[in-house]
Amino acid sequence: MLDDATRYELLTALEENPELSQRDLARRVGISLGKTNYCLKALIGRGWVKIDNFRNSNNKSAYLYKLTPAGINEKVQVTKRFLAIKVQEHAQLGEEIERLRNEVESGRQTDEPAGANSD
Repeated sequence: MLDDATRYELLTALEENPELSQRDLARRVGISLGKTNYCLKALIGRGWVKIDNFRNSNNKSAYLYKLTPAGINEKVQVTKRFLAIKVQEHAQLGEEIERLRNEVESGRQTDEPAGANSD
């Protein structure tokens, strides 16, 4: 359930905003609150995230999620993998765009009567 994309989004969100509530984290990452709770437990269990209570908070249920050194290393590794996937997707999208352009261009040449203007 904890794929690279979700892991990347969670680790990035927690690194940028360690004080996020689970509800806010779920909204930011775009997953359910239950999945967020499950994933956080997995990240904590792997030693990538440490949880602390806010010391000076009136809200005693408020937590601070900190990336551990191992969590920072994992974020670097998952970022590399995520980047490689996105670069590949970008290349595939570029090929598809070129194919569609060629299709449109060849369609214009055969569909339009000679001397027709599309303006």
